[in-house]
Amino acid sequence: MRILIVKTSSLGDIVHALPALSDAVRAVPGLRCDWLAERAFAEIPAWHPAVGRIVQCDLRGWRGNLGRTLFGGDWARFRAELRQADYELVIDAQGLVKSAWLGRQARGPLAGPDRHSAREPLAAWFYQRAYALPRHDQAHAVERARRLFAQALGYALPDAPPDAGLDRSRFPAPGLDQPYLMFLHGTSWSSKRWPLEHWCELGAWVAARGLRVVLPWGSEAERADAGSIAAACGGLVLPRLGLTALAGWLAGARGCVGVDTGLAHLAAALGTPQLTLYGPTLPRLTGAVGDRQLWLTSGEYRTIERARPNTVSVARVREALAGPPFV
Repeated sequence: MRILIVKTSSLGDIVHALPALSDAVRAVPGLRCDWLAERAFAEIPAWHPAVGRIVQCDLRGWRGNLGRTLFGGDWARFRAELRQADYELVIDAQGLVKSAWLGRQARGPLAGPDRHSAREPLAAWFYQRAYALPRHDQAHAVERARRLFAQALGYALPDAPPDAGLDRSRFPAPGLDQPYLMFLHGTSWSSKRWPLEHWCELGAWVAARGLRVVLPWGSEAERADAGSIAAACGGLVLPRLGLTALAGWLAGARGCVGVDTGLAHLAAALGTPQLTLYGPTLPRLTGAVGDRQLWLTSGEYRTIERARPNTVSVARVREALAGPPFV
C-alpha cells in the first residue's frame, strides 16, 4: 500500500505527525509512504525510515508572486511532480483548508478529520473520507494524528507511547568536547518568550555547574538575544544551521531548556532530556512529548491565551534542573 501524508508545516507540527507514521508502518505490512511538506521543512520527514519521496511546496513564495506561480510554470511543475504517483490513500494530517486543497491535487482519495474535528471546518469539504477525532482544544496534537491514521488505515490505536522513529545516530555529531545544555530561547510568539534576564541568570547558574550553554537562533533578533545570554555565561552562539545539523546538536546535548517552539518538539522526539516552559499555550495540547520531558507552566490554565506571558520563575527552573532526568 502506498500513501501520501500532507503535513506541510511547521517544524513542531511535522514532528507531531511522525509517531502516527511509526504506528502505521507497524500495523500495515508493506506500507510505503511519501510526504508533502513546505520547502523549509522538507528535511524533517526524510529522517523517518518509512518515508520515501518528499514532494516540496512553497505556499509563501507562491502567494508572494502569483504571476510567476500561475504563468511562469511553478504551479504546473509542482502539480506534475505531485501527480507522478498513484496513492491508495492521501491523509491530510493538518486539517486546514490549504492542506486539504493541496491534498486534492494528488492522485488518490483524500482523508482527514471531519468538520467537527478539523482545525478549519471548511477543510472537511475537500475530503472523500472524514473521521471524527477529539478537537484540537481537547486532545494533544500527537494523539489526534495517531487517531486519524489508525481510523484512516483501519488498525487499532496502539497503547504504546509515541515513537517518532528518529535514529539519533544518523545526525552529525557536534564539534564540542565538553558537556553542554542547549537553551531554546527563540519562538514566534512574543508571549511564549522567557525574559532575557531570566535566561542570563540561568545561564550563569548552569555554567557554574560545569556545563556549557549552547544557543541556536533563527532570526537576527534571536541572534542578538543569544549573544546577550552567551556574554552572561560564556556560552556558545551557534552559526546559522540547517535542521539536520541542529538535530545533531540537540541529540548530543546533556539536556535542553526551551519555550514552546519547534526545536523543543524536535528535542523531545530525539529523546533528549528537556525542561519546557509554558505561558500562553497549554502543554496538554501541544507540549513536548517523549521520554525524559518535564513541563513547567505559568499557572493552572484551561485555555490558550495569546497575550498571557511566560512567568515561570528562575527558581523553579533551577529546582527542576537539579533533579532527574538531568542529574
